[in-house]
Amino acid sequence: MAVTRRLAAILAADVAGYSRLMGADEEGTHERLQVHFAELVHPKVEGCRGRVVKNMGDGLLAEFASVVDAVRCAVEMQRGMAAHNSAIPVQERIAFRVGVNLGDVIVEGDDIFGDGVNVAARLEGLAEPGGVCVSGTVRDHIGDRLPYAFEDRGEQRVKNIARPIRVYRVREGDIAARNSIAPTSPSLALPDKPSIAVLPFQNMSNDAEQEYFADGIAEDIITALSRYPSLFVIARNSCFIYKGRAVDVKQIERELGVRYVLEGSLRKAGNRLRVSAQLIEAANAMHLWANRYDRDLGDIFAVQDEITEAVTIAIAPALANAELQRAMRKPTGSLDAWSAYQHGLWHVRKANPSDNSLAQKFFQQAIDLDPTFTGGYKGLSNALVHAAVDFQTHNSRAILASAEALARQAVALDSSDAEAHSRLSNTLLLRGDYRNALQEAEEAVAASPNLASAYSNLGTALIYSGQQREGLAAFETCLRLNPRAPPSASHLNHKMAALYFLCEYEIVVELARDVIRIFPDYPHPYRWLAAALGKLDRFEEATEALERAIAIAPAAFDVYVFGRVPWYRPEDQAHMLEGLRKAGWAG
Repeated sequence: MAVTRRLAAILAADVAGYSRLMGADEEGTHERLQVHFAELVHPKVEGCRGRVVKNMGDGLLAEFASVVDAVRCAVEMQRGMAAHNSAIPVQERIAFRVGVNLGDVIVEGDDIFGDGVNVAARLEGLAEPGGVCVSGTVRDHIGDRLPYAFEDRGEQRVKNIARPIRVYRVREGDIAARNSIAPTSPSLALPDKPSIAVLPFQNMSNDAEQEYFADGIAEDIITALSRYPSLFVIARNSCFIYKGRAVDVKQIERELGVRYVLEGSLRKAGNRLRVSAQLIEAANAMHLWANRYDRDLGDIFAVQDEITEAVTIAIAPALANAELQRAMRKPTGSLDAWSAYQHGLWHVRKANPSDNSLAQKFFQQAIDLDPTFTGGYKGLSNALVHAAVDFQTHNSRAILASAEALARQAVALDSSDAEAHSRLSNTLLLRGDYRNALQEAEEAVAASPNLASAYSNLGTALIYSGQQREGLAAFETCLRLNPRAPPSASHLNHKMAALYFLCEYEIVVELARDVIRIFPDYPHPYRWLAAALGKLDRFEEATEALERAIAIAPAAFDVYVFGRVPWYRPEDQAHMLEGLRKAGWAG
C-alpha cells in the first residue's frame, strides 16, 4: 500500500515543569490542563484554520496548511495563557513551550508521523516556558508577513535528528516573559568552562542494599571528574538533593548552573548487575552519550571501581567534543575566553602551518580576554611548539623559550592543572631536560589519572629519554582513556620515532603512510618513511620518500639533519641519519 504524504506546518506544545506540577497536585493539574485545552488551545487552533491531531498527556500536536497560520496560532495561544496566568498563583501556573516546523509528514488516518513532526517536537524542547521556537524553514517562509521579531539562536543539534537545525525564537512583546512560570530558585550563571552535575544513580532493584552501591558509583564519578582541570564539577551534596525526585534537566541547569547532566540507573538480577548512564545537554535535553555496563557481582568494590572508571573515561571526551561543537557555532566576533580557546584547539589539530597560525591568534585572544584563564597559556604554548618544531615558522630557540614561559605561567596560575604540567613537560623535553620533563609528566598523571593527554606527554618524555617501550605503553593507556579521539599528528609522530628507534621499520612504513594520508601537510612522517625504507634497503621507494620529505618542508628537514636536535639523544639522531643516508641523503 502506498504511503500518503503531504507538506504541513506542524505545531507541537507541552507543559513546562509538568512532573513538578503533577507531584504537587495531580488531580488539580490535570483538571486545569483540560480546561486550557478545551477553552483556549483547541479554539485557537481551529480559529487559525488548523487541526488538533492529538492530545498527548502534557501536550498536543496540531497541523496547519499555512505556516503563517501555525505561527500566529502559537503566539496567540501563548498570549491567552499569559492573560490567564496573571490571576493564578505562580506555583500553580501552567505554561506551554511551543515549537513550529514546516516539513513532509506521513499520514495514517487522522494521525501524522515523520521527520517534520520530530523536528517540531525538538523545537518545542528548545523553547522556554511561555515561548515559541520555529525552524529556519518556517522563518524563511514567514518573511515579513507577521509583525513578530525572530531571534536567531543558531544551528542546534538535537536528539535523533542527524542534521543541525536552524532555530529562531519568536519575540512578540516578550510573550515568554509575561507568560513564564516562576523558577523555584534564581538561575545561576554558567561557569566559563564545561560544567556538569552527576545525579544520584537510581536503584531499580528490589534489593535495598544496592542503594549504597548506586550512591557509591555517583560519588566516585564526581570525585574522578573533579580531577579534570577543564571541568567545573558540582559537589556531591548539591547533586544529591535530587535523590528520589523526578526533576527536569532544565530545572537542574537553572538551579545548579550547569550545562551538562549525567544520570544513571542500576538494576540487579541474581548475580548480575546492569548499570546504565547517559550524558545530557541540559539546555535542549539532547543526549550526547549513553552506555550500559553488565557485570558479574564478584568483588562489589572492584566492580564499582571498574564501572566508575569506564563511565568517567567515556564522559570526558564526549564533553570535550560537545564544547568544541558549541564554540565553533559562535561567531568569532563575540567570543569569550573559553570559546576563543576552543577555536584555537580546532585549528591547532589541523596540523598545518596556516591553521597553526590562526590557532595562535585565538589562544592569544583567550589570554587577552581573561589573563587568569590557564587555557589560553596552555594552548598558545602548544601552538608555538608546533610552529618551532613542526613547521619552522619562527626562530626555534626563541619561540621554544616563549612556549616554556607560557607553560610555566599556566602552572603558576593553577598548580593542580594536569594539562599545564603536561605542557611544561613538553617544553622542558624540547631543550633536552629529560629528568625534569619526566618529573612534570609524572606529576600530571598523578594529578589527573584519567587524563589521556597526560599519558601522551608522559609517553613522549619516555620515548626521547631512551625508554621507548615504556613510552609506547603510556601511549596505549592514552588510547584506552580516549578511544574515540581524533588522531593527533604529533602523537603519531612520536609513535613513529619510538618504533624507528626500536628498529620496527616495517611498522614505521605502514604507520607513516597512514599519517601522510590523514595529514598530508605534516612534514615528519615523510622523513620517518624515507629513513625506514632506507633501513629496509627499499632504495627506490626510499629515494622518492626522501625527495618528498625535503620538498614538503625544507627548513624543518634541515633542522633535523644538519643540527643538533636537543630532544634527540645523540645515538637516536645518528640512527635516524643512517636511515636517511641509505635513502640517498648526501649529508
